[in-house]
Amino acid sequence: METPEVIIEAGRTEAQYWRDIWRYRELFLFLAWRDILVRYKQTVIGVAWAFVRPALTMVIFTIIFGRIAGLPSEGVPYPLLVFAGILPWQLFANGLSECSYSMTKNAGMISKVYFPRLIIPLSAVITSLVDFGISALMLAGLMGWYGVVPDGRVVLFPLFLLLTLGASLGLGLWFAALNVKYRDFQHIIPFVIQLGVYVSPVGFTSSVIPEQWRLLYYVNPMAAAIDGIRWSLLGGVQQLFLPGLFLSIAIVALLMLSGMWYFRRTERTFADVI
Repeated sequence: METPEVIIEAGRTEAQYWRDIWRYRELFLFLAWRDILVRYKQTVIGVAWAFVRPALTMVIFTIIFGRIAGLPSEGVPYPLLVFAGILPWQLFANGLSECSYSMTKNAGMISKVYFPRLIIPLSAVITSLVDFGISALMLAGLMGWYGVVPDGRVVLFPLFLLLTLGASLGLGLWFAALNVKYRDFQHIIPFVIQLGVYVSPVGFTSSVIPEQWRLLYYVNPMAAAIDGIRWSLLGGVQQLFLPGLFLSIAIVALLMLSGMWYFRRTERTFADVI
């Protein structure tokens, strides 16, 4: 007796594909919850790592950039300035890392059953919001300690949060698809994240960048995201550089659209090569 052939096939049309994402929303929630549980499984201090890592980074950057280099803090206590930069960077870095490796981590599931593959990187990025939310409590505590109270600009905070998530997802979709076919990218991704923390305004403000290079600096969309989050929360930080903000928004939109296009173009081959 012949074994029936099983064909794993995606929705034939783009509209059907997005309907399938909604139909598989419970899988999306399951994957996100699983990743959250796995992240802190068998750790000694558990979710406290979401406090420890940014706190240690804050201390190191404050000493290097604030004390040794003597960079300006725009009227804001330097530890608070640094921590407000660490928060969006940590969200971006965690989301990019989890998204980039998400397809290879779920290789067994991809090769056995059909579901919209886009669910996997989407759920990976969403889990990074957990660490962000926990660390945000520490930022709120620091703001209370230094007596910094947000003003009306805080209503624009979600805009810069979405900009951070968009940059993470857009670049992550590229890396997720490329990492399936070319495993060299598993070595490139940590380098990109490590380099990015030093070329982004995490330990300093963008005002230290010479005026003639400022717009070019905002080709890195995390510059606008970090500046925007500081601007919306901390009051004393320099005014937003609007040309740079618009450039960063355009770049994030391009990353999202091109990343989605490339991921959709290549996902039909994932089960064969993964």
